[in-house]
Amino acid sequence: MSLDSITTSVDEAVSGLFEPIAKWLGEVIFYSVEVGGTQLPLIVAWLVVAGLVFTGWFGFVQVRKFKLALDVVRGKYDEKGSAGEVNHFQALTAAVSGTVGLGNIAGVAVAVSIGGPGATFWMILCGLLGMATKFVEVTLGVKYREVHADGTVSGGPMHYLPKGLADRFGEGGKKFGKVLAILASAMVLFFGLFGGNLFQVNQSYAQLVSVTGGEDGLLGSSAGALFFGILIAALVGIVLLGGIRSIANVTSKLVPAMAGIYIAACLVVILVHVTAVPAAIATIIEGAFNPQGVAGGVLGALIIGFKRAAFSNEAGLGSAPIAHSAVKTKHPASEGLVALLEPFIDTVVICTMTALTIVIANPASWNEAREGKSIGGVTITSDAFATVLPWFPYILTIAVLLFAISTVLTWGYYGEKAWTHLFGRSRGSVLSYKVVYTVFAVAGSLLTLQTLIDMADAVLFMLAVINIIGLYLLAPVVKRELNSFLEFVRARKAGEITEDDDDQESAKTTI
Repeated sequence: MSLDSITTSVDEAVSGLFEPIAKWLGEVIFYSVEVGGTQLPLIVAWLVVAGLVFTGWFGFVQVRKFKLALDVVRGKYDEKGSAGEVNHFQALTAAVSGTVGLGNIAGVAVAVSIGGPGATFWMILCGLLGMATKFVEVTLGVKYREVHADGTVSGGPMHYLPKGLADRFGEGGKKFGKVLAILASAMVLFFGLFGGNLFQVNQSYAQLVSVTGGEDGLLGSSAGALFFGILIAALVGIVLLGGIRSIANVTSKLVPAMAGIYIAACLVVILVHVTAVPAAIATIIEGAFNPQGVAGGVLGALIIGFKRAAFSNEAGLGSAPIAHSAVKTKHPASEGLVALLEPFIDTVVICTMTALTIVIANPASWNEAREGKSIGGVTITSDAFATVLPWFPYILTIAVLLFAISTVLTWGYYGEKAWTHLFGRSRGSVLSYKVVYTVFAVAGSLLTLQTLIDMADAVLFMLAVINIIGLYLLAPVVKRELNSFLEFVRARKAGEITEDDDDQESAKTTI
């Protein structure tokens, strides 16, 4: 039996077994209601409302403290002797690498095809709101992280939900939090294996095949797929063995590189069509409030934009705090401020650059997609770049590979923390996880397992329901931590404490 027939049989068997479950789960998690003639998934409303609430609760922290967040990333307020494994910049790039991916390339193209150019405006707005949610969840992640005897750190919703709820509500909160922690761990692990690993490898392999001659090309055979899977698995396995320090070292180089390549290409297209920029911006703004040919009109464009942004930056899902928790700091809110830069980078910058490039270049495939023709998002984005850069599919392939590898690495770390919370931190347990994860990377180039990937998406957004309830209940804790860090910043600026004050106690303040 050939490898192709084996993989086809596995795909069909898995689809037949899990399709009913995936369909039911998707209908529950992504349940939609009709609003103004278009469908609004309630999970998107849940995420957007959280962004609105936390933006108000913390007084537009994403605007007022944006410069301070940049200063923290630069290391201006670092403290010697802080527990943790990585610096602020490395923690940020590790977390960003888990969110920046194919959704920024393909998903945005689909959004501006269905929701029109105006979807870009609402996408930006949702990204700005998500900054506040990210600030809250990451502050809690660092506040309630667990620093182990060997100096390694574990954090995320599986830690701050039980510990935080116990702090605020006693024994009953602790018991409830433990149940939530187990559920959160299972959800993170499931998505990590299928969405953060298998899907990323599968899509990057598909893009690589498309630029190397298709199915008749060098990598089009099942042997080529196996070779690619083993190569990616080997790279991922080597980095994972080094833990978050190794992952952060890689992502701190990969993320700027891949973002730089992609943004540079966007700028080339924009500069070539620079005279069309004012008209494109006007089209986006007009399309946000007076869209043409969009189901549901303004609400339709708004929902599509919010949906793309919410699915892209993962604010409120509880995944990013796992990476950020490893940061070296004595003030949890310092990393919360760093984290609010994530949705800005992912959605406000990269997603917007993609949308603006498509609107300005105005490729034929985009217009065909807006008329209802089924065209892949990657194709539309690639065609937009090809109007200026005919060789861009090769650059896009490099970008996709970098996006995919960094995402696989970061979700490998997230999955490990979920695994160890469920099965313990013994050497055998950790090694078992890393073997399982690398095997999934190999399978990614051979199998589609679309049904399980659809389930993984639903499971991850189910985590958002649990996580955001916890964020609401623990918001007062975040307020105290923010005030504490702001007092520390004031004291540092006044010269009352210095960078060398390794053992200085955190300044106390009142809400």
